[in-house]
Amino acid sequence: MTLTDFIGNAAAVLTSVSFVPQVLKILKTRNTSGISLIMYALFVTGVACWLWWGLIADARPVIIANAVTLVLSASVLLLKVRAVLLGREGFWD
Repeated sequence: MTLTDFIGNAAAVLTSVSFVPQVLKILKTRNTSGISLIMYALFVTGVACWLWWGLIADARPVIIANAVTLVLSASVLLLKVRAVLLGREGFWD
């Protein structure tokens, strides 16, 4: 493995796994008031585009990293949307 590959893989793992604490905290507290709905909607859309690009380009590291990130970040987004729809939080909370 080259240094470039190592750095790329480390970046992919760290950025993807960084969403785990947020998902766990939301599941534990049931509180998404500190989460920006618009930011997560934009972020999830961007990650989906990166995943799509990775599939088109057949770039396996991009596919894996963005698939994991998409699942985790979409989980946060869905929990936020659920809280808003149930009236527990406002759209801008």
